[in-house]
Amino acid sequence: MIAVLGLLVGIVLGLVLTPDVPLGLEPYLPIAVVAALDAAFGGLRAFLDGIFDDKVFVISFVSNVVIAAAIVYVGDRLGVGGQLSTGVIVVLGIRIFSNVAAIRRHLFHA
Repeated sequence: MIAVLGLLVGIVLGLVLTPDVPLGLEPYLPIAVVAALDAAFGGLRAFLDGIFDDKVFVISFVSNVVIAAAIVYVGDRLGVGGQLSTGVIVVLGIRIFSNVAAIRRHLFHA
């Protein structure tokens, strides 16, 4: 519950304060947001399944963001950043939809 509350506070602060993202980090922001959403939905699914562990959630959250950003960074250095960004978004998107489907089944028994 604390993680969800922290996420909501972070979203509100981001909307109110509208921080500037340095130009060098702009390509990585969408990837980081999608990776963070993947971890958040995975945490919610684990909570509903009764197997949530806060340490696993934090490690998953940080590692998802770091690994996704690292993949895009390596792709940028190789000259294929756009293709790797698309790949990361597709993979994480599939995981998000899978987690949302499990959450839906758990909540609505459908």
